[in-house]
Order: sequence, then structure tokens, then C-alpha cells
Amino acid sequence: MLRKGAEDSRLGSGHSSDAVEMESFGGDRVAFSGPLSGPLSGPLNKKGGKKSARFNIPEPMTAAGAGDDDAYVEITLDVRDDTVAVHSVKPAAGGEIEDPEMTLLARTLEKRSSSARSSLIRSASSRIRQVSQELRRLASLTKRSGQARIDRSKSAAAHALKGLKFITKTDGAAGWPAVEKRFDGLAVDGHLPRSLFGQCIGMKESKEFAGELFDALARRRNIDGDSITKSELREFWEQISDQSFDSRLQTFFDMVDKNADGRITEEEVKEIIALSASANRLSKIQEQSEEYARMIMEELDPDNLGYIEIYNLETLLLQAPSQSVRVGTTNSRNLSQMLSQKLKPTIEPNPVRRYSQRAKYFLEDNWKRVWVIALWLGVCAGLFTWKFIDYRHRAVFHVMGYCVCSAKGAAETLKFNMALILLPVCRNTITFLRNKTKLPAVVPFDDNLNFHKVVAVGISVGVGIHAITHLTCDFPRLLHCSDAAYVPMKRFFGDSRPDNYWWFVRGTEGWTGIVMVVLMAVAFTLATPWFRRGRLRLPGPLSRLTGFNAFWYSHHLFVVVYILLIIHGFFLYLTKEWYKRTTWMYLAVPMILYASERLIRMFRSSIRAVKILKVAVYPGNVMALHVAKPQGFRYRSGQYIFVNCKAVSPFQWHPFSITSAPQDDYVSVHIRTLGDWTRQLKVVFSEVCQRSTDGKSGLLRAEFDGDGRSSNPSFPRVLIDGPYGAPAQDYKKYEVVLLVGLGIGATPFISVLKDIVNNMKRLEAGEADGFSPPAGDIEAGRNRGSSASAFTTRRAYFYWVTREQGSFEWFRGVMNEVAETDRRGVIELHNYCTSVYEEGDARSALIAMLQSLNHAKNGVDVVSGTRVKSHFARPNWRNVFKRIALTHRDQRVGVFYCGAATLTKELRQLSQDFSHKTSTKFDFHKENF
Repeated sequence: MLRKGAEDSRLGSGHSSDAVEMESFGGDRVAFSGPLSGPLSGPLNKKGGKKSARFNIPEPMTAAGAGDDDAYVEITLDVRDDTVAVHSVKPAAGGEIEDPEMTLLARTLEKRSSSARSSLIRSASSRIRQVSQELRRLASLTKRSGQARIDRSKSAAAHALKGLKFITKTDGAAGWPAVEKRFDGLAVDGHLPRSLFGQCIGMKESKEFAGELFDALARRRNIDGDSITKSELREFWEQISDQSFDSRLQTFFDMVDKNADGRITEEEVKEIIALSASANRLSKIQEQSEEYARMIMEELDPDNLGYIEIYNLETLLLQAPSQSVRVGTTNSRNLSQMLSQKLKPTIEPNPVRRYSQRAKYFLEDNWKRVWVIALWLGVCAGLFTWKFIDYRHRAVFHVMGYCVCSAKGAAETLKFNMALILLPVCRNTITFLRNKTKLPAVVPFDDNLNFHKVVAVGISVGVGIHAITHLTCDFPRLLHCSDAAYVPMKRFFGDSRPDNYWWFVRGTEGWTGIVMVVLMAVAFTLATPWFRRGRLRLPGPLSRLTGFNAFWYSHHLFVVVYILLIIHGFFLYLTKEWYKRTTWMYLAVPMILYASERLIRMFRSSIRAVKILKVAVYPGNVMALHVAKPQGFRYRSGQYIFVNCKAVSPFQWHPFSITSAPQDDYVSVHIRTLGDWTRQLKVVFSEVCQRSTDGKSGLLRAEFDGDGRSSNPSFPRVLIDGPYGAPAQDYKKYEVVLLVGLGIGATPFISVLKDIVNNMKRLEAGEADGFSPPAGDIEAGRNRGSSASAFTTRRAYFYWVTREQGSFEWFRGVMNEVAETDRRGVIELHNYCTSVYEEGDARSALIAMLQSLNHAKNGVDVVSGTRVKSHFARPNWRNVFKRIALTHRDQRVGVFYCGAATLTKELRQLSQDFSHKTSTKFDFHKENF
């Protein structure tokens, strides 16, 4: 529809009282709204020329006092060969003012096909028919139904230009060669089928969406059939890669407007919602598409006309920025300046300074690890050197040479490492040291398992040196030595010199050593990530060698290994005095400590009977388990417990982060099905659960009622052991914390968030009683009658990244509680759903519109189902760090990450980069599973 120059008058949309005339061009009939006059009514010749048409403006929309000619808008077209171009649009009275919105039509119609290999030349009648459709669409575009034009403010326009992108800017004209190449590989007889259109243009994962886009582009060009030529594909590509927002808006509108009448009905809205939800794997939105379509129609069609038009979508998109989620309070100018900087360390041209700077930064970031590893290496080197020199001065050296010195030096380090490797897995001891002592300031207790693995590597090296030097050097030299040289060896090996290897193997020293090497090799191999995480696919029965069960059972072979190690250390070839057989001296204290811990765990878990309060099975293969808090059970947010279920395995204990807060009267964990044990656990509990009713969360549920009774009393027996220390428990040391959870890795931070919320409630209760905390101490956690230790945390940023929409149901209650309770703005929540295409992509555009509308109207996010508005795709972590660095200058920020190891490297590197480049220091802590 056309707007009249400076008067901003509106044309009717086909339902006005004006007559509609039909003019024939080459046998085709083309409809125009309003009376038509001018040369266009004549026949169209092949050579073409300029033609003009006049369109009447409805009387109610005509400015008062205007002349007769002012009631018309004159359109001049250039018709040449197979193209029709808009030459000008102006008032019939001769004014020169053109409607800016006609730029969209002019740009679209002036494009020519550049392919010389086009197999079909568009006929003039088809082009004229296209013109009529464009004019009808413009009628819909410019009609405002008496409403004022949308004010495209600078911020709204900037937001809009980021939206509705079918193809990124870099994939526009520059991306055509790649599309053309794919066309050549996919086309059949020079035609590209509709089913392969998405693959050809780069929407391989969104075939349904690409198919609807194909249909919309084909309708605009009156293309029938399910295939297009290369020239037609080029036209399609130019349109979808057009960076004009109006062009993209029109294309998106065309996808919804399937009958090309310039109007969108509720049924068409429902279909596009379902399509967008399917493309983004949002099953819940797809199920509720009818409800959301009704909501959109109620909002955008207040007059109950039964349809909405293109400007309604424009309104919704341009108003979206006003509904955006709070991102913190900071100076926008400084933020923009900060975000424009890459903040990467500059490269020092001087190599000496460059390496010294790197060494300095490395020591600043890893000084705790450095001194521990240096001490360990120093002890190992000292023991090896001491024993090497000792045997260098013995008589056996003259027969076996430096081989025996190396073998005995390696054996000494093996004794030390076999004792040391037990200490990092003494969890009760480590938890006590990190909670009750000042050692965490200098000892990296968070790296206990990493140090356990490092010591295991040291053991492997020691075993290799010890075994290889004995088998390939010591024993052969002894077997082939002269009788005179053998005389000093008689006290160790007997009067008769050994004559073959079997003599060494059948001895106690020999067979115990061989069995130990084999058992350690099996345990070490099955503990590698390829086997432990089941990354290898072995055939048949060998598949049992992969997974956590194989790792768990093989690791308990260490009991046999330590028994054999003591025996092996007692029956030595070259040592006869008991006090020189020092193996038991190394192992005594660590073995007693470790055995005591296992006994304590067994005793504590057996008398700590836990009562199951609730079980819920959620989407995404996650099960929530709530148990009554045992008497005397105290823990900190961020810690974890071990869980045992005898119905699955009477021996296996598995660690899970606690998701309840210390102030809760229950203990909860959320368990995701990742391995064989967790899969079986879910099966066992699913058998006693029922379908959720009364709107309760979860797919399956079973719980005790208020009287302590349960409709499912046959819960399997569950034991818990703990709590044990974890990196996340140290969040209280920081005034500012950045919590990052990947998938089920959000569990420790849910406990942290609940802890902060509970402290805020206590604070508010204290203020209501007249208690005033210290200035600025938002989470002091102190009030009358409260003995809680003071909180130092004053600001928390929580980023949760998950792939599935159903994952948000796991912690929906916590998210809503935080959003409702946090009136002081202490906690900033950011939920990211990576199954949804990034904000701005046309495939997620309607979801974003629906999200803004529903959140503004009902206060609930359509993706997460919580009061926290969700983001799409993955976060830009560099921008996250930039904003925090700007907001909290000269402060130390604790960065806590829990999840798969894929994100660890990036977050650690960003923490280091910003600590070196800005005045804000980021301390990185991670917990992988």
C-alpha cells in the first residue's frame, strides 16, 4: 500500500468502498486497489518503456483542502524485456517527494538476473503479476489503521538491524560462490529440489524452516513446482542476504502469510510458532503454540479483526529492547569503550622481556601448583640420587654396573610415590585441612585429584625404569658374569649362579613384581578418559571394559597391589637386614590413614540412615533426590556427598554436588544419567514413581506427604557419606563471584544461590527488627539470634548454559525464588539455551518476539518457564569478563566453573588475560566431571 507524500495519507487494504478494476496484460489479469488510470492499460510491448499508474487514496485518509490530483499517487515503471523497475513514486499533482518505504519495492524489482546460463526467461506477464503482488504488500506495509508510525529510535533501530538475519553479513554477496558450488553438487538436471534448499544455502539443520522460506520466496516470484534453477536461486540468495531490515521483515512476513493476502491469521501465527519452535528444538513452545498464537493475536489485534499486518510485527520487534533483561548498572559509555577493546596481552618484541613476562604471569597464576610440584620432584630426585650413590659404592656394582644403581634408585621413588598417591584421595582429611586450617592459602587442595594423577604418572615412570633395567641389564649381566666375579653375589643369590630367567621369575621377588606390574597396567589403562568415559566402542563382551564400572572395580585392585608390594619389599635380592627393607616404613602411615577413612565412611554411612522425602525425574535424564538431613549433618554450599544404592550396587559410591542450602531441613542432589550406574539408579526409582499431577514439576514423582506418609513406601535403600570439600565452597572468600555452570554442572551453584537468598531473607528479617548491618555488607548474614559467619559476597553473576529447554525445569523453583527475593540486585542470573539459534537469527526471531511479549505480559520466560529471561546460543565469554572487569575495578573476582572440561581452558585463559591486562583480578576455580 502506498503512502501519499508529505500528507502521510493511507491507502485502503482491499476492504474499502473503492472500486477494484481489473486490467488485462498479455492474457493475465492483475488486481489493483483503487481506481486505475494511465498508460498501463495499453498493451505491453517487448522493448518496453516507461508506464505510469495512478492510485486513489481513500477519502477518510485524504488531507483536508487538498486538490483532486492530491488524492492520487503516481507510479512510473520501467518495463524492459523481462524486468520491471520502479522509476518513481510521487503525488499526481507533480510534487517531487517520494515515499522512502517504496525503496524496498524499487530495490526488489530493479534486480536483474546476472546468470547467462538461465534456462527460463521470465515473461512480461509474470513480472506485471509480480508488480501487483508487491503493490498489495506495500498496501499492507504502509497501512497503520489509524495508528501513528512506529518511532524507530536509534537504539530500537540498532536492535532491529541485528534481528531477522537469514544470512549473516559476511555470508551475503561473498557467500554466493560457496552456494553456487553446493548447487552444482546438489542440482539434478540444472534444478535444485526444495528438499535440498536448506543444505544449499547453509541451513542444513533447519530443513523445515528452509522449506517454508523456499515457499515464501517462490510465492513472491510466482514460481510453481518444487525446484528452482541457478538463476532463481541467485535471486533467492540476494533477497535473503539483503541487509535491509525492511527487506528481511518483508521476507519473514511472507513466510507467515502463506496465502499472500497481506494479512496473518491466528492459524498462520500458530504454524510459524510451531515451525520456529521445531527449528530450535523447543518442544514445550511447540506444544503450546496455539496458546501463544492466541496471546499474540490478543496483543496485536485489539480490534478483533481476525488478522494482523506487517507493521504489527515491526512494532513487536522494535519494542523488544525495552523488555530486555537487566544486565547490571554501569556507565554505558565506558561499557561501550570496554567492549570495543580486545584486551588481549600485547606481544613484547624483545624475546627476553617477552619470556620473562610470561614466566612472571605463569608464577602469579600457578605459584601454589609450582611449589608443590617442585617439592615433589625434588624429593623424588633426592631419593633417586641417594639410592643411586649408595649402590654405586657396593660390591654388586662391579657385576651389574649402573643398571642396578638405576633400578634401586627408581625403586626408592616408587616406595615414596606409592605412599603419597593415597593422600590426595583421603577426602575427610583434605576436607578438614581446607575447612579448619590456613593451609588452603598455600596448598591447592582443589587440585587433589590432578595431583593424584601426576603421582600415578611418576609411578609409571618408576615402574618402567625399575623393571626394564632389571630385565634387560641386571639379570643378563648376572647370568653371564665369570665365576670370580660371582663370588660376592653368593650371599644374595646362592652358591650356584642362576642359569636362566626362570630362576628369577619363580622366586617371590619375581612373581610378585610381575603380578604388580600387570595389575597396575590394567588399572592405569581403564582409568584413562577413553575407557572411563566410554569413548571407545569395543566389540561384544569387551564393551564391559569401558565405563565407570570397569574403572571403579579395576581401581580397587590396588588392595592386592599393596599387599604384594609389602611382600616384594620384604624379599629383596640384595638386602638382608630387616631395617634396610624400608617399604613398610613408607607405606605404614598413609595406609593406616586411608584404611581409617574407609572405615569411618563405612561406619558413618551405615548408622546414618537417610529417609527419602521426594524423588522426581525431569526432562534431560535428570533425577532429583531429596532425603531427610541426618542429625548432626553440617555442610557448606558447594560441597558434595557420596551416594550408595544397594539395589543398584552394594559396593559403589558415587559423588554428587549438594543442591540444597545449609539452612534447609533436607539434603538434595540432582543426578544426571551419564553412565551405567546412574542409568540403573534411574530405572530403580522410576519403578516407584508416578506421573506428575496438579501441575507439579517433573515427569515422574514420588514423595512423602505432610504426615510423613508416602504413596510409594517401597523406596530402595539409599546411603550417603560426606560432606566433602569442593572448589565452590570457597565462594565466600570473594566479594564478587562469577558462577558458570554447564548443563548439570550448575548443581553446586544452585546451593550457593539458595545460600545467598537465605542470608538475604535473614538480613531483611533483621532489618525489620531494627537491626542494621554494616554499610555495604549486603549479605552479612547476621541478625539477632544468628550465629552464622559473616558473608563477604556482595555481588554474584550466575551463568547457566544448557542445551535443552527441559533442563530449566530442574531448578525452576530456585530461579523464581531468587528473582522474587533479590530486591537488592545482588544476584544476576543469565540462562542460556544453546539449542536456540543466536539472537538475531530469523529462525529464532519469532521466539524472541514471543519471549518479550510473554515476559512483559505475564513475567514468565517462554523458554525456561521461570521469571528469568533466557538468552539464546552461547555466551560471549570475553564480553562477560569485560563487563565484570569494568564494573568491579581494583577488586578480586572468584570465577567458579563446574561442567565438562571443554570450557575450562577458555575460562582459565580469560581469567588470566583480564587479570594481567586490567586492575581486576580473576581467580579461576574449576570442578570437572
